Amino acid sequence: MAQEYSISSANLSAIENSLNALDRSLGQIDNSLDNLDTKVGSVDDNVKIVYDQVGSLANDFHAFVDLQVKANCLGQAHTKIVQIRQELEKKYGHYDIVRRTTTGILQADDIGIVKKSTITNATEELMISTPGYWLAPCLVALAAWINDEPELAERALNEAIKRNDEKTSLFFALICRRANRKSSALMWTKRYLENQDEENLDRKTIIILDAYASGLLGADSEGIITKQMDEWMKHLSEKPGFVEQQTQQWSDAILLKRAPIANNDYNYLRKYSKTWPVLEDIMEGAELHATILNYFTAIFEQEASTDPLKVQLDEILTSLVNDFDDEELPLRKKEKLEQFVIDFEGDEKRAIQNMQIEQTAFETHKDFTQLLTDAAMKPETSHSSVSTQKFSIALSKEWIANAYNDVTAQNRMKIPNEIMINVDTFNDKTTDGQNEEELIGRFNTLVDQELATALTQCALTMFDTFLFYGGIGIAVIGLFMIVSGSMFLGLIAIIAGAAMIMNYFSKKKRIDIARNNIIVQFAEKRDKGGQIIRATLAEVVDFRAEFKEKDAESQKVIDFLDAISPEQYVKKLADSNRRINVAK
Repeated sequence: MAQEYSISSANLSAIENSLNALDRSLGQIDNSLDNLDTKVGSVDDNVKIVYDQVGSLANDFHAFVDLQVKANCLGQAHTKIVQIRQELEKKYGHYDIVRRTTTGILQADDIGIVKKSTITNATEELMISTPGYWLAPCLVALAAWINDEPELAERALNEAIKRNDEKTSLFFALICRRANRKSSALMWTKRYLENQDEENLDRKTIIILDAYASGLLGADSEGIITKQMDEWMKHLSEKPGFVEQQTQQWSDAILLKRAPIANNDYNYLRKYSKTWPVLEDIMEGAELHATILNYFTAIFEQEASTDPLKVQLDEILTSLVNDFDDEELPLRKKEKLEQFVIDFEGDEKRAIQNMQIEQTAFETHKDFTQLLTDAAMKPETSHSSVSTQKFSIALSKEWIANAYNDVTAQNRMKIPNEIMINVDTFNDKTTDGQNEEELIGRFNTLVDQELATALTQCALTMFDTFLFYGGIGIAVIGLFMIVSGSMFLGLIAIIAGAAMIMNYFSKKKRIDIARNNIIVQFAEKRDKGGQIIRATLAEVVDFRAEFKEKDAESQKVIDFLDAISPEQYVKKLADSNRRINVAK
């Protein structure tokens, strides 16, 4: 009996030692798990930071790509425009010599310091060096006229008319008026107008309008031009859909003046509202009112030229001969497109959109009303004078007003009643930015719901709970097994049970850390999201107020147009009794 007790005591001592060693090992494991939990928590935080940074980086990347694309387009546009101009110089540069010589001959003849033979030789050389160019035989005829050589002048005129009847007629109408030969000027003017169709006018008809609007052609010519314009207006206005055509035509020209709003305006709306593209669009439309008003005002504030008749006619002649010829149009259109790309800082899409509207100015023939529109709104490409711009706007004021009201109405139709607010997973809306408390409340409710969902998902599973109670049960069984003499199996059972219990506590600790991190993250989301919503709502208030203020300026444009009287305005351009009848 004593011997049995001795064995049992020895066995229990060994078991106790083994358990102590196991406890120390499990303690070390627990410390290691604590360190691991800390690292896992740190990794979770880092992953969240990295995730946020990746999202921000993605946005920055897209912005960078867009900026880089525009920079590439801008660089290519600069290169292309140089190449196009080099090609223009190569193909048509010799035309410039003829063009520059024109005014030189007239001014040299005025002051009489150049031999007539020199003028003749110069024009004959140009005739030889620029075959096919309409202006060369015109200069030969002009030199023959100066030298009183009617037969040569007649032959040269015939050749010039053969090459380009319309431009030759315009050229000599201005030359004869410059020489104060009114009857000849009237004859050439009539010849030019008789060859015109109001639905298919030569784009150079703008030259006649320039001379007419500037009061340079004399009362007889003005009477013919007035009558002709009245007939054109009457015929065009009788066409089906004429009013609709004018509205669309002037709407396109007006919209050409739209410009992007500043990129540093409304930063929160740009980032946190899916409605921003619409808001940006309508604000551009509202800013158009001031742009158009300033454009019209600048035109009408310019004083009419007080230069002598010859100087003004020389300017118009220069416009006629220096304006590019029809064969240059394809390259000139390419040049204008690349210039738009440069003007819009590499925004190729916007450049193409503007070019689609601008291209009417490059058409070789157009109807009379399109000629007026291009003269008023596209002076750089239509090569119209300020006098012609004033005249065109005054004559077209009813169409402009109709189109402008249509443009304004279309822009107002796009005004959204509700503006989206999109912050992370929160998507709501506001009308005027005054429902801050309501939105913040719904945002906090959403955060609470997401927090509860996240915490629910971050919890111990049934298996984890089983590990705890199962570990206890297995450990107890192991003790009974040792007491009953199955030391090895009992020890294994105790170790297994202890491991299961430690696993449970380790998982529970990790869960607790993760839940704390979730609580912190959602607290940050609540604070940051609330700040964003408040700032975005403030911008909504500012946007609505600014839009209303700028949109109200549309009435100033209409009032400006209403104040223009075509008859009175055209009358005071020159000392004549001419009148203009605006087609209704």
